[in-house]
Amino acid sequence: MKLKFFLLITLITLALTACGGGETAVAEPPVDVAVAELNLGPTVDVATVAAIMDREDVVLIDVREQSEYDEVHIPNITLIPLGTVPDSLDKIPTDKTVIVTCRSGNRSGQATEYLRQQGFDNVHNMEGGIVAWQAAGYPVE
Repeated sequence: MKLKFFLLITLITLALTACGGGETAVAEPPVDVAVAELNLGPTVDVATVAAIMDREDVVLIDVREQSEYDEVHIPNITLIPLGTVPDSLDKIPTDKTVIVTCRSGNRSGQATEYLRQQGFDNVHNMEGGIVAWQAAGYPVE
């Protein structure tokens, strides 16, 4: 009898602990990516890019060649082929978050590094490029 009582008390204690001990949890308001301050690392994943790409303070740049862009590209992305980046610095905003992409993330990584060397401090490489973007099922044109 004592063993059954002990097991019952133990189960109730475990259940209350797992459920927060009966405390009422306060739900955090959802983050509105349209107004939230972005705190991105040097590389960003495609899910993050998809979540923030429509913000007015975010610009997406594709550094692939025109023929690659013509085959498939992310909607509303700006094409600046890698070889033309040094001559196109005036087309890249310094007051917005810039996310650079290519086919797999290699060329965009090079472009991101170059832009940082030129004083751009809010540029980020999209990890995996359009290959990862498409694999995740995000829209393309």
